[in-house]
Amino acid sequence: MNLRVNGGEYQVEAAVGRSLAGVLRDDLGLAGTKVACGEGHCGACTVQLDGVPVLSCITLVHTVGAREVTTIEGLRDHSLVDAFVAHDALQCGFCTPGQIVSAAALVAANPEPSREDIRHGMAGNLCRCGAYRRIEEAIATWRA
Repeated sequence: MNLRVNGGEYQVEAAVGRSLAGVLRDDLGLAGTKVACGEGHCGACTVQLDGVPVLSCITLVHTVGAREVTTIEGLRDHSLVDAFVAHDALQCGFCTPGQIVSAAALVAANPEPSREDIRHGMAGNLCRCGAYRRIEEAIATWRA
């Protein structure tokens, strides 16, 4: 099957039932997408499909079709990365890729989100270190 990832096209062999996260990490070497819970509860594996955040650990790769997959590697030059660093919006960093991928989709849809918009838009991303206040601040003060 063909996968469109971060602006490139890749031919992959993937059995039915294989997760998008597994293909991204194991077949394409895009290890920025993290798998923590493996059940779609934590958001660490968040990627975008045509700009919409999805949980790649529970997204079956054969359902992706021709949609564009954007991973944290595809967002490495996004100004949110600098905002997260400036606001120390990470501790261990494990959830950070999923947080940034979700935040990028949020600000693409709403460039000036309210605090409530941010809390709602980021609700699917857990941070075991508790950096929520700094994550919110990074998104609230972000500018393109």
